[in-house]
Amino acid sequence: MEQQWKKSLYVYVDQLNKGRVAPGIEPRQTTIKDPRFLDEQRIRFRRIAQWYSRRGITPLRGETGVRTLRTVRQNPAEVVADVALHSAFYYEKGGMTHREDVIESERLTFVRKGGDWEIINVERSVPERNAVRKVVETEPALRLSQWGEVLPAPRPSQPLLNRRVLRGVSSAREVRYRREEAAAYADRWWKDGNPEFEIFEVDCTNYVSQCLFAGGAPINYTGKRETGWWYKGYNGAQEWWSFSWAVSDSLQRYLSGSRSSGLRAEVVERPEQLMLGDVIQYDWDGNGHYQHSTIVTAFDAGGMPLVNARTVSSRHRFWDYKDSYAWTDRTAYRFFHINDYL
Repeated sequence: MEQQWKKSLYVYVDQLNKGRVAPGIEPRQTTIKDPRFLDEQRIRFRRIAQWYSRRGITPLRGETGVRTLRTVRQNPAEVVADVALHSAFYYEKGGMTHREDVIESERLTFVRKGGDWEIINVERSVPERNAVRKVVETEPALRLSQWGEVLPAPRPSQPLLNRRVLRGVSSAREVRYRREEAAAYADRWWKDGNPEFEIFEVDCTNYVSQCLFAGGAPINYTGKRETGWWYKGYNGAQEWWSFSWAVSDSLQRYLSGSRSSGLRAEVVERPEQLMLGDVIQYDWDGNGHYQHSTIVTAFDAGGMPLVNARTVSSRHRFWDYKDSYAWTDRTAYRFFHINDYL
């Protein structure tokens, strides 16, 4: 039975892959019988086609792999499965070929119709839109997955994970921000996350903070979660990191603040003013609360930034995120140029 419903899954993945490369063309074959999803896809593909045109890019090809994370329910008539889709998208701009990667999660419901299987419901997880403080408000032992299920309790208490933190705390000497090292760290850990650090359900800001730290940004340890910019791990079940390390809106406020030393940034007006290792933050609803963080890791042929992120793991994604399911026409951005010396 498993191979039968998976045939339907592979047809679905092929449709998504072709839609990314040729978003204006209706698929000739589909196993989806979810009318809401189909209507949303038509609107989305029209928007993406216009987005490609405005960016001046030519789609070349796509490669989408699928992995079944777990089977939630399975019987002879119905299967509910959580899957991860890894999409690699190749496009040309200005004579250069670019590749971007995105890994997204979905819950699919398959039902048997005669000898075939159809997808009657597609439920997309959009963790980038999660509540601003969800990452720190949930009790550690009762943390929930993106599908509402209880996650395991955190690991046992851990020591200070990176001994360079100690030098960052005690040194009064300014250090140069190593942009290439921040970007290299981002490219190393965008997919799975560095296991030496806690990996959150909403992991984007924790990941960006790690990248800044890898680039030489010194820890500002205060011992108070509401102040400074610091990370120490777990002490038993108690979380030892500042809000600014792990929460997008808190990092936004920290980078916007004025200080004479340590991690500092300048707000700039346009994305083309950014450099490697700089930070972009996203307010999906335009209400002044920033819910997502990314770090600049490359540039396209037109000099526009490409970014990495986690939560929805992304590598060299175009900065404006208009292909994201979290994006709305109210989305506002904040562009931070990290100081060269910290």
